[in-house]
Amino acid sequence: MDKNVLFQKFVAFTAAVHQTTNEITKNVKSETITPLHYKILEYIAVSQPVTLSEISECMHMSMPNTSRELRKLSEKQFLEKVADDEDRRKHIIRLSKKGEAMMNESFQRIESRFIERMEHVSEEELKEIERALDLLHSKVFN
Repeated sequence: MDKNVLFQKFVAFTAAVHQTTNEITKNVKSETITPLHYKILEYIAVSQPVTLSEISECMHMSMPNTSRELRKLSEKQFLEKVADDEDRRKHIIRLSKKGEAMMNESFQRIESRFIERMEHVSEEELKEIERALDLLHSKVFN
């Protein structure tokens, strides 16, 4: 197989993923937070517990900027920082009960939109999509 052709398909696929993600998540965040805060909370929700440096790297932000945004989210009681048992200098970051509730509400809206998109997909195609997602996750996005 021509790996260049495969790469071009991968680029087109990831662009489509970003576009679809944008459409499916539009207006799901709480009005009390910024889009950046939503992205940070979304990352924490699916990856927790995480560290400051992991958030910084994922969000392509400097450590000081990440720290400032996390402080704002902490002040709004959406997340909590806990000292790591093994290394007291390191802090683990996770959603608070309030943060979990807000993200669960957002994910329910996203799930509803996803289900609408899958409305006309056959059971066999759904199984194929699931297998494809599992394969992509294990081979490309791991």
